[in-house]
Amino acid sequence: MHKILILFLGLIFSVFVDAQELNCQVQLNDQQVEDTDKSRFKTLQSGIYEFMNNRQWTNRQFKTEERIECTISITFSKDGTSRDNYKANMQVQSRRPVFNSSYDSPMLNIIDKQVSFKWVEHDPLNFDINSYTSNLTSILAYYAFIIIGTDFDSFSPLGGTEYYNHAQTIINNASSSGFLGWASMGSEKNRYWYLENIQNSRYEDYRNFLYKYHRNGLDEMFENLSKGRVEALNSLKLLQNVHKARIGLYTMNTLLDAKRDEFIGIFKDSQPNEMKKAKAFLIEIDAANASEYQKMVKGSGDR
Repeated sequence: MHKILILFLGLIFSVFVDAQELNCQVQLNDQQVEDTDKSRFKTLQSGIYEFMNNRQWTNRQFKTEERIECTISITFSKDGTSRDNYKANMQVQSRRPVFNSSYDSPMLNIIDKQVSFKWVEHDPLNFDINSYTSNLTSILAYYAFIIIGTDFDSFSPLGGTEYYNHAQTIINNASSSGFLGWASMGSEKNRYWYLENIQNSRYEDYRNFLYKYHRNGLDEMFENLSKGRVEALNSLKLLQNVHKARIGLYTMNTLLDAKRDEFIGIFKDSQPNEMKKAKAFLIEIDAANASEYQKMVKGSGDR
């Protein structure tokens, strides 16, 4: 009887584990906070970890090895952080496995400088997609859906739409909370504008790039290096289209921050004509970092 019960509980547990979508590492930096007792930060870190990893965000079934690898790093500010009130910068990163390889491609590298929230130690981190519960859980859930939407976009054309819509619902619910980051006013480098850029049809080639670059480019590259690299190069034209539609688009800037080193790594050993084309595209869309792309081709046939 006991063996049957253990087997039954094991099956339940395996289904529960497989249902989760994220494998999210959580890092908290409280070095700037002047407080002799910082034990609450460990409690908060544990709570955020549980919130991100043990919640089912979609109706899809994920195996453990299929979970989306991501990291949330929160650095608390000296000013604005007290016993129950917190002000911080949050960095959100995610990665995607490349087919038939051990390589993970960086997908997101967002730095949110408008993170503030109220949290009393040991308070549960509650969230309801249909209502505003707290700023902390709204921010975490928003980025969970951004991570998932971006990942799904890379596996099927516009595949992340459902999850971006969930992120939009969170914005709508939080817009009247009084906390920064949820409204169109002020900085255009906030949560509102990040999602607006993704959902705006003028910039749809950003999402088309995510699919074509990863599925037709990277996923092909480890089977057919030349073909995959050509597809990756062609996909840069889509980013060029986005750049022409709006120079300095926030979503584009975060993508380039995530992908810059990868782009250089892919094209630095390519054929001279491919390298020149890649260099031209990348310098056009990422002019502030032109020197990085110049290094990519120095002494390799770029005459």
